Formats: sequence, C-alpha cells, structure tokens
Amino acid sequence: MSDGSTAESRYRKWLNEKIGERCIHNLKKNGFDAYWTVSTMAARQLALDLTAGFQTFGFGGSATIRALDLPRAIAALGKTVYDHWDPPKHMTDREIRLKQGRCDCFFCSANAISVTGEIVNVDGVGNRTNAMTFGCPKVVIIAGVNKVTPTLDAALARIRDVAAPMRARSLDKPTPCAETGRCTDCRSPQRICRITTILHRKPMMTDVTVILVDESLGF
Repeated sequence: MSDGSTAESRYRKWLNEKIGERCIHNLKKNGFDAYWTVSTMAARQLALDLTAGFQTFGFGGSATIRALDLPRAIAALGKTVYDHWDPPKHMTDREIRLKQGRCDCFFCSANAISVTGEIVNVDGVGNRTNAMTFGCPKVVIIAGVNKVTPTLDAALARIRDVAAPMRARSLDKPTPCAETGRCTDCRSPQRICRITTILHRKPMMTDVTVILVDESLGF
C-alpha cells in the first residue's frame, strides 16, 4: 500500500513537471517571464528574490499569496504593503484597493492558466484584474499546478465549475453556486463573477512574471 502510494506520488510529480514545462514554454512564447517551482517555499524565495528592488507592494485577494506568507514577509523587510485583507485603520477599502494598483509591484494569483499560455481571471470588484494589466510596472502571478488547464476553454470552465463556487462558499455568499456547487449564471446581488479578463499576451506596458508551483494552492 505504501509502495503504491509512493509510486503514484512519483508519477504525479513527473506528470506535473511535464505539464508545467509545456505551460512555461507557452507563457514565455506569449511574452511572460515564467518559472516552475517544486514547493511553496521555493516559490516564496523566488518571489522575494525577483522583487527585492521594489519598495511598495500591492496584494490582490488571494489564498495562494497568503499561503506563501508574502505580505508579512515583505512588510518585515521594511517595505510598504497595501493589503485589503489587512487594511490600515486610516484607509478605506476603496482607497487601499486603488493604492494596490499604483505600487511598484503587485502580487496576485490567477483563477486558471492554460497550458497554451493564457492567464484567465474573474473578479467581482476589478482591483486585481485592473492592477495586473496596467498600473503597476511589475506584476507577479503565483499559481498552484491545480490551476493549470489543457486549453483556454478548459480554463474558463474551471473558473465557472470549480473556482467560483468554492470562492463564493468560502466568503459565505448567498449565491446559488455557494449552495449547489454549480454555476447558474445568476443575477444575485452578491454574485462574485462580474469581470472576466484573458491575458493572451503580456500587456504592453507591464512586466509580468508567472511562478507555477507543484502544489495545490487556492481555489
């Protein structure tokens, strides 16, 4: 039983690496700087190394970014951090989200990344989708291998069928998907799927780095 489990883990790791290689190759073809990392610790260190020269940092709402403990780690370096999950008392939620989009560097995750090299996101407010396309000169997107899909269509389906229901449930939203686990393209006032962006290529005036992690992270 143990040997079988170890073998399965080894083959899964091999397959993840092959999928990651193809995804990284196509992301680079599409103009993105892209890396494959074997663990959250490796991804965290790479992210810190790549952004050491920046002074102000914004963070999109992301369980992945918090799993890497990046907001705390960067604040501990004496850098300025704008995080609406941990806002300063003197700033409103709107103010801090606006600040996030004008920092030296913006950290976020993606809802899905296709092996063909497209980055797909769905937002409710739009601070993340705005900041990762234009505003901050540097954007770092960190995503677990669970968010990598074979095609662009599969990426959109993943968001609809997996990421959105789980995220709505985690936020305790009174939406149909948070109850049934199935998207109904609802008209709920609390709907979180309002803005869809697809980065087919690197935005013209934004330097985007993608760090893929060989772990399951976030929604």
